[in-house]
Amino acid sequence: MRPLNCCEIAHTEAVEDYLRVIFKLAGRGLPVTTSAVAEQVSVAPPTVSAMLKRLEASNLVARSAAHEISLTTHGERHAMGVTRRHRLVETFLVQVLGLTWDEVHTEADKLEHAISDRLEDRIDSVLGHPTHDPHGDPIPPRSGRHVEAWSVPLGGVAAGNRFRVQRVADDDSDALRYLGERGIRPGAVLEVVSREPFGGPVWVKVGARRHALGPILADVVHGEIA
Repeated sequence: MRPLNCCEIAHTEAVEDYLRVIFKLAGRGLPVTTSAVAEQVSVAPPTVSAMLKRLEASNLVARSAAHEISLTTHGERHAMGVTRRHRLVETFLVQVLGLTWDEVHTEADKLEHAISDRLEDRIDSVLGHPTHDPHGDPIPPRSGRHVEAWSVPLGGVAAGNRFRVQRVADDDSDALRYLGERGIRPGAVLEVVSREPFGGPVWVKVGARRHALGPILADVVHGEIA
């Protein structure tokens, strides 16, 4: 392995975690700030600031005058690589090992750093080259174009509409378990029955059953009008 020069940074697990978090936040259209990254990686903002300086010096991220963080072309390529491994591992754990969709995010966080390119390709082949993981997140290709943008959140859909779930944010395993037990997962079609005022729940119908989803749950479910 060739030595790193003064402007390069080793692609450690921490570096890959930061790149994937920035990629995820940007893909959701959320502000990518030091505090937002700190919340995602569960470390103090000063620690995040120090890492961001290293990533910027290595041309992996750029910071604007407004202190927002973005991936460079070089950084995005690496972020897509680790995101691809993460989502392939999640899919493998569900489809092959039988884990539930609320269990796999934490496990994939650990395994995404350990698999080789060869194993990644083998997992992809065994799974039949999946395009989406169990949460509906698109799996970036090894090369070529990738679209990460999120669709409409359930929380913004008016009553009377039918809504097809496409993606569910995977940050909260308890939320995933709750939604999954009610049949609210990618591919499901819901009927938005009513919306309570003043920040109250959205009532949805899944099959013959009605469920009330508070604003936090309704905003992690994304999809399209069916």
